[in-house]
Amino acid sequence: MLLAVDCGNTNTVFALWDGDQMIGHWRTSTEWQRTADQYYVWLSTLMTLQGIKAQITDVIISSTVPRVVFNLRVLSDRYFKTRPLVVGKPECALPVDVRVDEGTTVGPDRLVNTVAGYHKYGGDLIVVDFGTATTFDVVAKDGAYVGGVIAPGVNLSLEALHHAAAALPHVDISKPQNVIGTNTVACMQSGVFWGYVGLVREICDRIKAESGVPMKVISTGGLAPLFQQTADLFDAYEDDLTMQGLRRIHEHNKDIGTHA
Repeated sequence: MLLAVDCGNTNTVFALWDGDQMIGHWRTSTEWQRTADQYYVWLSTLMTLQGIKAQITDVIISSTVPRVVFNLRVLSDRYFKTRPLVVGKPECALPVDVRVDEGTTVGPDRLVNTVAGYHKYGGDLIVVDFGTATTFDVVAKDGAYVGGVIAPGVNLSLEALHHAAAALPHVDISKPQNVIGTNTVACMQSGVFWGYVGLVREICDRIKAESGVPMKVISTGGLAPLFQQTADLFDAYEDDLTMQGLRRIHEHNKDIGTHA
């Protein structure tokens, strides 16, 4: 079985795959100090509680936090007796091209989303990922990653507003009933929600105009369901796009024989 690990700036997600079926899915906060032993105790406990008895034979990792990768490698080596594939490393082949400026390092999560999006929807695609940052990944007709946009994440913007303005409280993001707020919380929620709707729509429109072809827009990430409520903003929502991409990349490396 395959253990896929996606380590983001805020959360780390583990998914267990039996072929093309995901049989387990767990989330924890990202902490670079967490040891391989701690990961194993946490993961094995959750698997036991869910009645999952699995023989993990393969591991693939995508991480935007380099300091975390070492302990995830140790986890794979020590407890599963396998060398993990790490997206972005030379030994991990991608089934799509990456066409960006020479010397540019592309976040592995963006490459993984590109692979999954292309496999499911084909090319001429924009993938909007609502994570710590809100990212827009542009997928060409042939599936290549050709660049994108990075904007501050929704929760990051709310936190910055709260900390920079002493009189403004911390609020949770939600879709307001009205654009015009009649109290401070409603005003902040409206500004953030409709501000990000405008941001997403404008950036996607400009990407489409610059590309000169019709494009599908796919959303993923923690807050994607909230913005999916807005009509015509996205063509589809994918809850586990990154995990699907990790599985596809692992299969690709198996097929071409780069990972025994």
